[in-house]
Amino acid sequence: MDNNSDDQIVIQVASLSDVAAWDTYVSAHSLASAYHKFAWLNAVKHAYGHKALGLMAINQRSKKIVGVLPAVLMKTPFLGKKLCALPYCDVGYALTDNLDIALQLQQFLTQQLSITGSKALEIRNINNEPQPPSSLENQKVRMLLPLPNSSEELLAGFKSKLRSQIRKAEKNGLTVSLGTKQSLINDFYTVYTKNMRDLGSPVHAKKWFEQIVNAYEESCILSVVYKDNTPIGGGLVIKNTTNASIPWASTLRDYNKLAPNMLLYWSLLGHCADSGIETFDFGRSTYEEGTYKFKKQWGAQPQLLNWQKFDQHGALVKEQLAATSPGKLRPIAENMWQKLPLTFTVTVGSAIRPHISL
Repeated sequence: MDNNSDDQIVIQVASLSDVAAWDTYVSAHSLASAYHKFAWLNAVKHAYGHKALGLMAINQRSKKIVGVLPAVLMKTPFLGKKLCALPYCDVGYALTDNLDIALQLQQFLTQQLSITGSKALEIRNINNEPQPPSSLENQKVRMLLPLPNSSEELLAGFKSKLRSQIRKAEKNGLTVSLGTKQSLINDFYTVYTKNMRDLGSPVHAKKWFEQIVNAYEESCILSVVYKDNTPIGGGLVIKNTTNASIPWASTLRDYNKLAPNMLLYWSLLGHCADSGIETFDFGRSTYEEGTYKFKKQWGAQPQLLNWQKFDQHGALVKEQLAATSPGKLRPIAENMWQKLPLTFTVTVGSAIRPHISL
């Protein structure tokens, strides 16, 4: 493969010896997210056993990385295999020195469909161009907030209503603890499993979050909100150089009147601002719907997600990630799940969740 007449580009699958060089490239790339770090692939592999396919583009003359594309080979019982870049998160696009290298990486990944016997390929891209509001209607977006240099400056920039909601949580006697110790993972997971059961959704196994903390190390932080000694809110943030993402955040609905979600997000936003993070990714929402409005009140702005799906022949079968009305069976299944015992939903959900790429 040729990048130009002088530089030959070779695509290869990253090995453990390439991790440091991979992360160095990702940390310096302006479009990188925390999900692009090799830690995400390691967490997937060690928690769920899926095969990591971290593709690297190498300039043969300089021997330097000029592009990466992280992907995972997922094997689902009865449904077969698929390639996903990336599962369990919002993004997984190629990071490259130029567009031609990105196309080469995607072409190489497409070739893996037949090699691995996969039925489909998912690539979770973004649309980095400014979009008119009319084009965002019913679309999935991720919400991005530029952060100032300190938590004090961040708080001062909030509207008075937002500041009062944060103070309300504190006046209600809520406290917050940040870190990565096992007791915080346990408390986070307690809130997460109850919240997901109430939403009618299967949960990740606790080992998934333990592997994220283990893989990201100092680039990961947990926040847990307490009422007395009871955990009622929890969030997990992962970082890459100057940007951070929050893949999971939960609060218990019985305590919503105490505003635990406000203290939870404030604790993480303040931590990130004080830690040199310049952009905070609140994650995926449907434009102008409930979670979108919650994130917008903090000052976050939408960026259009452009998820693409290719069939086993590499032909595009799905473009854009629009909000679609759920089928008739989904609300029924969710309602049934909400009524099941918590221990059952954790056990069964943990077995199902590794095979759901969303």
